[in-house]
Amino acid sequence: FLIVILSCAASMAAATSPACKIRVTSRGLDLVRDEGLKFLEQELENITIPDLSGKEGGFHYTVKEVKITDLYLPAPDLWFQPQKSLGFHIENASITLNFQRKILYWFFRDVGSINASAEGVNMKTTLEMSKDAFGRLKISNVTCNASISKMHAKFSGTLGRVYDFIATFITTGMRFLLNRQICPALNHASLVLLNSFLDTVPVRSEVDNYVGIDYSLLSDPVVSANSLDMDFKGMFYDLSNENHTLTNYAVTPVIKQNERMVYVAFSEYFFDSALYSYYKAGAYQMEISDEKMPKDLEVFLRTTYLGTIMLLMKDPSAVDAPMKLEIQVSTPPRCTIKPSGTTVSVNAILKVILAPEGRPPIQLSSMTMETKMNGRISLNGKKLLITLSLKRFKIYSNQSALESLALIPLQSPLKTLLQIAVMPIINVIERTKKGVQIPLPEGMDFVKDDIENHAGFIIVAADLHFSKGLGEIINKYRSATESKPAANPKSSTAV
Repeated sequence: FLIVILSCAASMAAATSPACKIRVTSRGLDLVRDEGLKFLEQELENITIPDLSGKEGGFHYTVKEVKITDLYLPAPDLWFQPQKSLGFHIENASITLNFQRKILYWFFRDVGSINASAEGVNMKTTLEMSKDAFGRLKISNVTCNASISKMHAKFSGTLGRVYDFIATFITTGMRFLLNRQICPALNHASLVLLNSFLDTVPVRSEVDNYVGIDYSLLSDPVVSANSLDMDFKGMFYDLSNENHTLTNYAVTPVIKQNERMVYVAFSEYFFDSALYSYYKAGAYQMEISDEKMPKDLEVFLRTTYLGTIMLLMKDPSAVDAPMKLEIQVSTPPRCTIKPSGTTVSVNAILKVILAPEGRPPIQLSSMTMETKMNGRISLNGKKLLITLSLKRFKIYSNQSALESLALIPLQSPLKTLLQIAVMPIINVIERTKKGVQIPLPEGMDFVKDDIENHAGFIIVAADLHFSKGLGEIINKYRSATESKPAANPKSSTAV
């Protein structure tokens, strides 16, 4: 009974163990802060302020067509706020406004423009990060406080100086209206627009015609004073049978560094699940015949199996019948990651077949190939690639030890065949020459990357770069995202 319980516990742990982990450090947050400031300026400049009307003594006034003409935002503070939040603070910003006025005093009517400036504008926002139902990173809640220290107005027109004394009433009303628009604008920018940026991170997507990749978050992000850590499933799956996946028993990656902008770790399971899924999808099988068969190898095979051909066919003309090789990986390949390097072990069955025209094909031999390959892992933008090269190669007969001895002369030509014809089907992640995307948002790439091997996992240390502006990406999806309802955030506003 105890064994059963332990087995169940082990299975549950394996099911939730991350194969991909990402850490964003304070340096990475600085890059996001600088890009986010440009986006925030764009959003605040587009604030819509309602018309204002009122009465003071004998004066009736109306202001309308309020426009923000200038915006000054000093460098904001953006920091990690444990346990799962980001803090954002801007102090002493200023906003310049222009709006049209209409003032009535008894039988007098005056119109003109007003230039006003809001000074000492402070904005403080907390963004709560979490995992949604689909395993996607989201800003799930926003707490906002905004305040304006003072506001000045300057009138123009024939009676501009006369109305300076009612500026207090107008500026107080405009200060109130402007302040009420800041937090809703920040809430919308976070819950709708920034979430549309996070929606560009791939969660479950196709890699090619054979397999897909699942980058769903396993839990809410963990925020410390210096970093934000995310655990992703990091699992490949066969597109023809998405529920048939490899169980994760690999070592969980551990990231301790904080010096670079971002760290991404991949366990052996990440690569094993890819190899397993391609195997289940039937990608590891091929036939070599006709012009694909090296001529010297074909001559060597005919000479080696001449006796067998004559014995089976009892026809001298059969010597010239076409020959082909069928290669099929017999078990899912396995990846091993050590500090010294990365290797992939592959076992395959090689069949030598005679294919006389008008007759059933005849198997001349069946042999097992055992290969071990070196893996070189690299990055291109935010795409992960692995290139395999042959390290060791051995063949032996599945029929007899005597035939295994006879196959020794075939080692060299078959090794050459393996390098020029078989390696392309084993290079799974390189097969499309595109690589596999690491879960980063659109427009964000890795630069200056370094890759370190550890016992059971690799760590990619890199800096980040925006190849597209944050505002450009958000504007690309703006029409679609703004039509969706946003969650109701916690918001407070101070005047």
